[in-house]
Amino acid sequence: MNMGDYPDDWLILAGDIAERPQLLDAAFERAAACFKQVIWVPGNHELWSVPDDNGVRLAGEARYQHLVSLARNHGVLTPEDPYPCWPGDPAAINVSGPLVIAPLFLLYDYSFGPQGLSREEIIAWAREEKSVAADEMLLSPEPYASLAQWCEQRCRLSENRLRKIDPKASTVLINHFPLRQDLVHIPRVPRFIPWCGTQVTKDWHVKYKASVVVSGHLHVRRTDWRDGTRFEEVSLGYPAQWTPSHGIAPYFREILPG
Repeated sequence: MNMGDYPDDWLILAGDIAERPQLLDAAFERAAACFKQVIWVPGNHELWSVPDDNGVRLAGEARYQHLVSLARNHGVLTPEDPYPCWPGDPAAINVSGPLVIAPLFLLYDYSFGPQGLSREEIIAWAREEKSVAADEMLLSPEPYASLAQWCEQRCRLSENRLRKIDPKASTVLINHFPLRQDLVHIPRVPRFIPWCGTQVTKDWHVKYKASVVVSGHLHVRRTDWRDGTRFEEVSLGYPAQWTPSHGIAPYFREILPG
């Protein structure tokens, strides 16, 4: 696909770019050559424990850290790096202080599923409509005991960092998974919802003064508003869900000034 050149623009890669590390590395290289700055957050597909081109199979936290190192090799910012400030004019989006760009890696904990059910019961409920995520076979939480435990750790770590942002600043929060359950619009596979986020983050857009929240998990591109915050779901989905011959330009979503 012809990406074009955008030397003055920043690009957000909101996850699910590639399943094999070598392909993700190539995507980082291409994007970094075309944009002034690239920001990446991991999707569940990137975290799948599939072997690389050399047969090496990394899992869980080790795989994530390897992908972070690939990104950094190309100057791509990750959830492990210092949060940058948007170089544009905050007044253009009606905020008075700086605007901090915060890429996050939060995962999910099944709390978007039916309340009162165990993880095993939620999976059985989803299986009734053939909606169990491939993550159950391919996404390892190593060294954590479960994905819910890894999610808890990531949310705690991220909140510790977000609390340190200048209270005068506004934010752009970027996470592969939606921050709120009421933003999950997947009418064709409604029982896929347990793999879409965590209730822990439902008020983060308010707590951390988000002007925009970006996600990339649902394969349903749309814009929503909650409490004065704009939520952008930017996923391209699978190739069958878009037209590569059109190039990438028609699919870009302007986040700022927006």
